[in-house]
Amino acid sequence: MDAKVFTEEQEALVLKSWEAMKKNSGELSVKFFKKILEIAPPAKNLFSFLRDSNVPLEENPKLKPHAISVFVMTCDSAAQLRKAGKVTVRESSLKKLGASHFKAGVIAEHFEVTKLALLETVKEAVPEMWSPAMENAWAEAHDQLADAIISEMKPSS
Repeated sequence: MDAKVFTEEQEALVLKSWEAMKKNSGELSVKFFKKILEIAPPAKNLFSFLRDSNVPLEENPKLKPHAISVFVMTCDSAAQLRKAGKVTVRESSLKKLGASHFKAGVIAEHFEVTKLALLETVKEAVPEMWSPAMENAWAEAHDQLADAIISEMKPSS
């Protein structure tokens, strides 16, 4: 399947909105995970740091870094898609991501949940910037990243 062309405008929309959101990344991280759990409560068991934790989301020390890595990797994907036409996360990182998601029991359909949660979080974070074009740009960057991770989802050798 040929990747859709990711335009300069799409890259700019993703990066500009992330720039505006970054300062609230802690609060956004909690929102993002709350949305994931609202959409799919059983998802809690897929995140090791949530599964074994009784503290509220706001106080979970691993939640923020995990959520921020989702945002940052999606932004990186946007930049890579425009430059290279595909997600070019270092192969070792991609293999690791694939293996850890596989081990956690993640399946391809789960990425639809993270996409919905991500888009909702961005929309609420930057309502004045939000547009169908921005939604498409974030969705496309997320999907391409998800596809790259899914293609590596197998037991680590």
